[in-house]
Amino acid sequence: MIKTSELEPNFKYEIANEPGGENIKRCFNCTGCTAGCPVTEIDKDYNPRKIIRKALLGMRNEVLTDDSLWLCASCYLCYERCPQDVKITEVMGAIRAIAQREAKAGKIKLNNPKQLFDNLFIDSVKKNGKWYEAGVSGMFMLRTKGIGGVIGYAPMGMELFKKGKLSILPHRIKGKDQIKRIFEEVEK
Repeated sequence: MIKTSELEPNFKYEIANEPGGENIKRCFNCTGCTAGCPVTEIDKDYNPRKIIRKALLGMRNEVLTDDSLWLCASCYLCYERCPQDVKITEVMGAIRAIAQREAKAGKIKLNNPKQLFDNLFIDSVKKNGKWYEAGVSGMFMLRTKGIGGVIGYAPMGMELFKKGKLSILPHRIKGKDQIKRIFEEVEK
């Protein structure tokens, strides 16, 4: 049941003001995005149309805390099929950006680990100039599965290392300082 007293009708405008979310109000719920979505083949509960509809209705908290928000594979199939040019992949990114800001401010709790992985990945690129696979993977396992998770994946890590597919130490790259400056400029 939808409680109108809990709706935030300006939520759609907040999304529309976010980079990528500009076209959300064009959606008329035709289901083209969901009918062609490859993620729905794997997870029958995933429905981008419902996420967009809830956002348009103002179901802010429900949308921002929905774990399925993080399932979009960014394949752009919905983008191609949308008769209204909603650009759903980008709208999903805009909604996720709002969710991450709200979580960082302590206003909501996100349970899906994707944003943790994304943050670890970005921090690794900032620090090393490219992503440090072993460090990001190890830290992700530690934070999501504990020390047992790290130990459980150690044999696979060793196999990847033996085959030259995983480096124990971060790679040294040229231009690392330039990448740091880029991040500093973007964060301004």
